[in-house]
Amino acid sequence: MSKVSEKLTPRPILRWAGSKRKLLPKLVEYWRPDATRYVEPFVGSAALFYAIRPSTALLGDLNLELVQTLRALRDNADAVYDRLISIPRGEDSYYALRAVSPSSLDDLARAARFIFLNRFCFNGLYRTDMKGRFNVPFAATKTGDIPARANFLASAAHLQSAVIEHSDFETLVTENVRSLDFVYLDPPYAVGNRRIFSQYGPQTFGLNDLQRLGGALELIDRRGAYFVLSYAYCAEALAIFSRWVTRKVYCQRNIAGFAKHRRRAAELIVTNFVTSTQEV
Repeated sequence: MSKVSEKLTPRPILRWAGSKRKLLPKLVEYWRPDATRYVEPFVGSAALFYAIRPSTALLGDLNLELVQTLRALRDNADAVYDRLISIPRGEDSYYALRAVSPSSLDDLARAARFIFLNRFCFNGLYRTDMKGRFNVPFAATKTGDIPARANFLASAAHLQSAVIEHSDFETLVTENVRSLDFVYLDPPYAVGNRRIFSQYGPQTFGLNDLQRLGGALELIDRRGAYFVLSYAYCAEALAIFSRWVTRKVYCQRNIAGFAKHRRRAAELIVTNFVTSTQEV
């Protein structure tokens, strides 16, 4: 990791429902210094990527708007920031911008729109209706403002180490993973064939995808790469992933949005290797 001041330490620019930010102290224990590349097929806010700060990475996601935004941040962060800070703050501005079709915007305006909506929406959710239109309401409090320019650029600069792909996780793994890659997978949760978090919309992650994920782990292992998977501690996951090294941990789930609904929940960490610090 580079030695930068704490103030300018690269951090995720985006908020993301289901982010493993509170699980990071446990997840970073799994990083392999001998890994030649970091791979994350469900990138979201890229919280672990920022915590580890690998020298080279492959990031992917099925969310096209997210991928386009990360690419714009990587390639033209200064211009994205100029567009972002020109957007008026407030609820009226939020709903006016939410109503704009991203396809009508250029790359910079589209990225600025995505970041603005993400920073000021309810709980960092990404949710769309059946027509693919973002429909998360405005949040008046507890969202965090736009980062200062220096912090924003420091975070965006770290993406320059990454190739960023718009891809289904199985395709990304099959076409790209090679020996000594370190693959971190943090998919949406499917429990009893329903999502815990509604962060994607029409395209759901169901139990059939969980089976595909099991096959992807086997492929990663056969290719001589490392993997770490974080998932809800549930019967479905235990049945599919029991052949690997598993660890039950706990973290705070904040997706409910209201303090009385936030709870300490069990999570499952699955790997194909053992670390010296592994313990429940």
